[in-house]
Amino acid sequence: MDVKELVGKKIRILRTKRRMTQFELAQKIGISQRSLSGIETGENFLTAETLNRVLISFGITLEDFFAVEHLKPENELIAELLDDIKSLKDIEKVRIIYKIVKAVLKD
Repeated sequence: MDVKELVGKKIRILRTKRRMTQFELAQKIGISQRSLSGIETGENFLTAETLNRVLISFGITLEDFFAVEHLKPENELIAELLDDIKSLKDIEKVRIIYKIVKAVLKD
């Protein structure tokens, strides 16, 4: 996934979590709905000024916005997580992770 796709995916995720339509967000950040659609699909890239308005609109920092590791392909996420767990030497951390995974799987 390239940078344009990751940025677009992140904006779409943030927008949908806040139950905003493309039209609503586009109006809020001062671009057309068509432009926002192109950004969300990775066809277009946003300007620094538009990115700044997105950050303000969502009330997040640049660091939070670019934390996109969780958007990796599923097989990469699983492999990385398994490697991390296998490398743990602290049994208490393993137990905590175990409890978290079991709690998540109950849903």
